Amino acid sequence: MALLPSAVLDASALASRLHAGSAALLPTDTLPALAAAPVHAAQLWTMKQRSADKPLILMAATPEELLAHVSPLALEDAWSMARRYWPGALTLVVPASGVLVEALNPGAFTLGLRVPDCGVIRCLLKQSGPLATTSANLSGAAPTFSADAAHTCFPGLPLLGPLPWPTPSGLASTVVAWQGSGRWHELRRGAVVLEL
Repeated sequence: MALLPSAVLDASALASRLHAGSAALLPTDTLPALAAAPVHAAQLWTMKQRSADKPLILMAATPEELLAHVSPLALEDAWSMARRYWPGALTLVVPASGVLVEALNPGAFTLGLRVPDCGVIRCLLKQSGPLATTSANLSGAAPTFSADAAHTCFPGLPLLGPLPWPTPSGLASTVVAWQGSGRWHELRRGAVVLEL
């Protein structure tokens, strides 16, 4: 399926579309992402044909935007990990509360947070603010690795330009969950190798 120029938007135009309720396809340092503004995040589970008990990840341009949502109990440890690994392919699952938790991880008390190491998406995130994200593939299907593949999977969605996107690593982010003071548990091994 050929990409139409009208489907590819610059960061400013795409940020406006996201705020208006659209989902979008974005490059990251790991795999292409399906994204929406947090208040419009519910559509991502429907599009992916994925159960809402599988949480979405909140991505932002800076650690400050993300760590503002972290429980005070975990904040010092989260900052320590952020300084070491962000921007990068590490997702921190930390205790949090508020409307974002309900939007991205309904019924739970944690948020998955990440600052991607991809200048193109961070440029968008500076304009859009934090976005709810997930990999750009149908639930249970193989991941996509390019704008064309992501667009084939979700043909009605706008893409962040310019194209071609930076080449992703092809490995999902490593996911670690806070377990208590100074303690983390690896939930998914991925692109970042941690010494925990």
